[in-house]
Amino acid sequence: MASLSLDGLTKRYGDNAVVKSVSLDVSDGEFLVLLGPSGCGKTTTLRMIAGFVPPSGGSIRIGDTDITRLPPWKRNAGLVFQSYALFPHMTVAENVAFGLEMRKTPKAEIGPRVAEALRLVRLDGYGERYPRQLSGGQQQRVALARALVIRPDVLLLDEPLSNLDAKLRLEVRLEIRALQQQLGLTTVMVTHDQEEALTMADRLVVMSEGSVRQVGTQSDLYERPADLFVADFVGRSTMISGVVTGPGTFRSDGGLPLSCQASSAEGPATIALRPERLTLGAAARGLDNHAAGTVTFVSYLGALLDVHVRLNATDHVVVQIPNRSDGQVPAVGDTIEVGWPASACLVFPREAA
Repeated sequence: MASLSLDGLTKRYGDNAVVKSVSLDVSDGEFLVLLGPSGCGKTTTLRMIAGFVPPSGGSIRIGDTDITRLPPWKRNAGLVFQSYALFPHMTVAENVAFGLEMRKTPKAEIGPRVAEALRLVRLDGYGERYPRQLSGGQQQRVALARALVIRPDVLLLDEPLSNLDAKLRLEVRLEIRALQQQLGLTTVMVTHDQEEALTMADRLVVMSEGSVRQVGTQSDLYERPADLFVADFVGRSTMISGVVTGPGTFRSDGGLPLSCQASSAEGPATIALRPERLTLGAAARGLDNHAAGTVTFVSYLGALLDVHVRLNATDHVVVQIPNRSDGQVPAVGDTIEVGWPASACLVFPREAA
């Protein structure tokens, strides 16, 4: 295993830069997730690391070796594709062995290494089956075994769970994380699924329009987002537009005066509020910010409820509360108190939107 370093990595197609000077350091054994909306450049970044897309600028290093111009088969990076990319005419064992054969591994070594890789992904005894005889989750494991069998320095995962149903996604992502930790593999994964990213990563990289917006742990990005894009993309937030009127004071576009702990300069700004930081009912009156509102919608989420409350013609908030066993939940049309502490207000200058 080895560390991975990207320095000023850039990719242009004509005048269009789809990846803009990305610099990252991934520690030996770290699980890093590239997270962002479709078209943000995360998959192109991963494919440049793998060697399938030539960079327009910058460099890529695995350990002390510059691999920027090396072909894919000389990078010792295992890649799991979104579509699995299994050969339908080959058995499971033949699929897993393919990378070893391309590397001219001695035949005497191939069998034991294939068996070891299949054991790691819990597919012992499946070697003679064909991909069409496997479930989606089993095909995913074959693709993972094929990447692991070459004993890669870096494991690359390109939306590896996107073709699985919701229940299977949960199971397989935990399996991948446990296996990565067991092997100590330096891993980079691309996803647009926040829950996957938050569950699996040691650190996350949020990308937008080809650039890195923030790098950090789950709590860094959720509790201390660098800008409004990150606050909106990671987790859920209610946005209230308005103006910072002085130190710790804010007035919404709907005329709602609010207290915050930000030292933002006076001027147009947006406040982001996490739904679990808000309180409903009489307890709201003792908080820094509180107002009466009307319930407009209630979303049933099983153990939780999302209560949508309109505070005035312009401002509304979403409050997340436990689903109480006594069945006493707000109903649409109810008038209800809403409150939150000043510390819950994440304030961003309007130009950061």
